[in-house]
Amino acid sequence: MEKIIIDENQFMRTISRISHEIIEKHQRLDNIVIVGIKRRGAEIAELIKRKIAELTGVSLPSMALDITFYRDDLAYVAPENPTPVYSGASGYIDIQNKEVILVDDVLFTGRTIRAAMDALTDFGRAAKIELVILVDRGHRELPIRADYVGKNVPTSRDEKVQVRTLEFDQCYEVALLPK
Repeated sequence: MEKIIIDENQFMRTISRISHEIIEKHQRLDNIVIVGIKRRGAEIAELIKRKIAELTGVSLPSMALDITFYRDDLAYVAPENPTPVYSGASGYIDIQNKEVILVDDVLFTGRTIRAAMDALTDFGRAAKIELVILVDRGHRELPIRADYVGKNVPTSRDEKVQVRTLEFDQCYEVALLPK
């Protein structure tokens, strides 16, 4: 039985709060690039980008990043699909000496973020990478910590956190499901 842990109203308030935190932490926004990890991380990154533009009038350069071939757990993630489809990045942005704000939906083991940081090296050497996570559920296998967290949700390994977005699920919410 699923439990909605973040409804649409809370979801949008979380996007707003994270956007305000990013603005407060950065004196200037002219050296920032926002990168969303495909799929839902990219949609969340776009929401944050729009909110920052609404609040400051600054439109940050952004891209959506596909990390498929950088994963070290691909055989476990998609055993039914032995030949994964790689859709690449939404466009090339040089991140050399830029401050990158990397965005994803759920932080769990840390392996997705490690793969994303490996993928980012193809776009240059960032001056700094900060991490935005909508839901941090714990159970880290790698030493990765988010700079901006929407909500910490302690879970068991027998549960699943599902972030739902408008583009893929026709709503904005987060559900906790049994596996």
